Amino acid sequence: MTQILDAQQLRRELHEMPELALHEVKTAAYIADKLRSLGIETVTDVGGTTGVIGIIRGAEPGPVMMLRADMDALPFVIDGKPCAIHACGHDGHSAMLLAAASRLVGQVKKGTLKLLFQPAEETIEGALAVIRSGMVDDVDIALGAHIRPVQDLPLGSCCAAVNHTSSTTAYVTIEGRSCHAARPHLGRNALDIGCAVVQAVQALWLNPASAWSVKATQFHADQGATNSVPARAKITFDMRASSNADMQALVDMVKNAAEHTALALGGEAHVEFGECCPAAEYDDDLVAEVEESIRTVVGADKLAKPCGGGGEDFHHFKLHKPAMKAAYFGVGVGAEPGLHNATMHFDDSKLVLGVEVFVDMVRRHLG
Repeated sequence: MTQILDAQQLRRELHEMPELALHEVKTAAYIADKLRSLGIETVTDVGGTTGVIGIIRGAEPGPVMMLRADMDALPFVIDGKPCAIHACGHDGHSAMLLAAASRLVGQVKKGTLKLLFQPAEETIEGALAVIRSGMVDDVDIALGAHIRPVQDLPLGSCCAAVNHTSSTTAYVTIEGRSCHAARPHLGRNALDIGCAVVQAVQALWLNPASAWSVKATQFHADQGATNSVPARAKITFDMRASSNADMQALVDMVKNAAEHTALALGGEAHVEFGECCPAAEYDDDLVAEVEESIRTVVGADKLAKPCGGGGEDFHHFKLHKPAMKAAYFGVGVGAEPGLHNATMHFDDSKLVLGVEVFVDMVRRHLG
């Protein structure tokens, strides 16, 4: 008889081995060992990373369903020393998926179940690495989950959709011409040009009915001497949007605003963008099914409204394969004071709620 793993115990063991993105060596080995002990086919080093995938195959033809959990911890500096801490609940996510795996051995009657333990969610590198491995090319249904802070969900409740937003960073380098501050007409002040670029970006508008923002977060310009006009300035913009279409529009507009404003003032602007974390794109019918699952296994009175906030590289899977049905639910474990806080803690006895939803959703599609 297959051993049934306890999510609370698994989480507490995983919590003691926090590792940063793409360095989840002990975590991956722990997960792979648990999967193999359950008799589950196990693939390691997914995409040349620490990623792990467990595979349970049914005897009959059917869809390929993927359940996904992330593994990495966050970097902090405590008392002057760098360290890793599971301050976003990824230890809980991996624990939920391992516990679900132990309950699903022998339960997959048709199709194939893939259990993805993904590295590097925090750096938005992990999902892309898994995609490059080709391991999601055959996936028809993808389901993820995340614990939620007390600000999002009441303790013991679940929501069927976590509406992540798209986010990226714009890095703008302004090239002007230095000169003596007593003769400013001989130069092109990169700081002045940069200020104009910030104002131009702040004047951009998308539809006010949408949720979006772009704001300058860093500005550097220094020629060395206080009476020298700077030849170069660097500006960083944080960009967010509730849809991928709005993010693409923002990217185009920021680039044009920076380049043309600098050109009008006799300088040049070079714009680069960081890796974009995509916004959530869900399939309504799958989200509705998750809602029904929550009503069934958690309780109708514990079904909360969809919540949002933050970003997730899980959504790269849907962008890679639009035909894939995707959903991502939230588990109310009372995390406080908030995610990404070094002192974050939560009631890990509630992880069983996520386990139950994972198991129920697999039985609906592959049982």
